Amino acid sequence: MTTAIRPKTFAHVVYRTYRFQQMLDWYTKVFNGKVQYQNPVIAFVTYDDEHHRVALLNLGIIKGESDERAPRGKPGMDHVAYGYRSLTELMDKYVELKEKDVMPYWCIHHGVTISLYYADPDGNQMEFQADCFDTVEGANDFMHGPHFETNPIGVEFDPEVMGAKLRAGVPESELLPRREQLPVSDIRGSLMA
Repeated sequence: MTTAIRPKTFAHVVYRTYRFQQMLDWYTKVFNGKVQYQNPVIAFVTYDDEHHRVALLNLGIIKGESDERAPRGKPGMDHVAYGYRSLTELMDKYVELKEKDVMPYWCIHHGVTISLYYADPDGNQMEFQADCFDTVEGANDFMHGPHFETNPIGVEFDPEVMGAKLRAGVPESELLPRREQLPVSDIRGSLMA
């Protein structure tokens, strides 16, 4: 019997809101935080050495594209995120859960993290993630760089392919950098997926 893989950290929470600027101001004020990145659709706030602890999705922009997708179109918590120690551990967790018939509904390489999204029986969403950078500075530089500005959401990936590459001996360092980009027009659709 193998040992169950548990998260290393509680990483962040994401909220959906129609009061985007008010919420952003509140979280930076209450947590004495700083805005890591902001565009009209999404903002990331941190208060420590994590690249983001709170993210906000602006429903005033994204809801109009998919009103029928309740509860995603309503204000409230979108998801919580848990951090794993490495990409290998994250992919091992994927295999562990697959063996229990628990599958992610979305697999995305955000650039700052590689993430698997799951939903519990009530539809509560969670992100299991592995960081792509060894240092806070590396993650911060990516979030302030051109690839993140072009696409702050990320690109989908197949965990079967990723896991096979790791088992074949491809080093994590080869798989962690996000090399693909999406046009900005595809980003909003990804938010409501």
